Amino acid sequence: MTNLKKLGLSALAGSLVAVSAQAGEMAVTGSANVTYKTGKAADGLTNKQIGSDKDVSFTGKGELDNGWTFVVSTTTTDTMTVSSSYTSLTMGSLGTISTGSDTGGASYKYDEEVPQAYEQTSDSNQNSANLVGNQMDSGSLVYNSPSFDFSGATMSFDLEYSPNASDSGAGDGGQGTYSETFRDGTSLGVTMAYDALKVGVYGSERSNVSKVAGDSVRDAFEGVWYANYSYGPVSFGYSESYLDSGVTGAAEAVDAAKVVRTAAGIFESDTMSIAYNINENLSVSLTETEDTYDGQVDSATAIADVTKKTRALQIAYSMGGMSFKAYQMQTKNPGYDNDAAAIDVTEIALGLSF
Repeated sequence: MTNLKKLGLSALAGSLVAVSAQAGEMAVTGSANVTYKTGKAADGLTNKQIGSDKDVSFTGKGELDNGWTFVVSTTTTDTMTVSSSYTSLTMGSLGTISTGSDTGGASYKYDEEVPQAYEQTSDSNQNSANLVGNQMDSGSLVYNSPSFDFSGATMSFDLEYSPNASDSGAGDGGQGTYSETFRDGTSLGVTMAYDALKVGVYGSERSNVSKVAGDSVRDAFEGVWYANYSYGPVSFGYSESYLDSGVTGAAEAVDAAKVVRTAAGIFESDTMSIAYNINENLSVSLTETEDTYDGQVDSATAIADVTKKTRALQIAYSMGGMSFKAYQMQTKNPGYDNDAAAIDVTEIALGLSF
């Protein structure tokens, strides 16, 4: 009898495994990067450093009876902390709904979207274009439409809603950090492709609900648009962004560092890039970004605008699961401070993916 019970339990366990395998699948992927970085920082000192970073992603996929599919994914860092996680449901031709923490929201498809061989220019010194819409990276509901034809072009759009637009994630049914100033946020992005031309426009707004006498914060608006064009192995790109964090007050001094979304005023940037695919494995690019802090001062004698300029020369070579990448970036007026020394950074990276 005991043997029969064991046999029955074994058969049941086997059937459960089979059912689970049919219902979905789990995959583990990852990447590792070893970098050598050297250069002169804003304090004028030269530093050299070897660094590494490893990411491991656990992704589960499944299909419902009606043909809809779902994905659950979590990515961890070296310290086994969660760097990104999301859950998505693709509803066939109806599009995809997703939510999670540090997902990039809808804005990741639009910010700094110009052709580059390796990193964005914000990698050397953070710029305002990289921050557009990121206050809704966590705890938001994102809808991505399928692509559809429109007068000969291919179009798609992305909608986003966050009940707490402070980029504060929450797990296990918890709540994000409460903000006495900002509440919900919404965004809309539209992408159009026609032959070799691709154009995207994105805008986000989050509401301030503490509008009382003397309040120094207003509704915030952030937006970006880009246009990329490919001609054979050569790609050209241009992007402009606008970030008004809703903070009012006196303009910041030109010779002082400024923090985006804390400093009163508006941040505007434009980026131009050209990339050349020498062959299917080797590519190079040149990118220039001008990121301007506008203090919104009307006086003709007041000089409150500071432009931070970054130039990046990059190269990338890949062979299967291994890649070699490098960049040389120079940033003038880092931190939107016209007295700050220029930053020169050179990075060489070895990447492995599995």
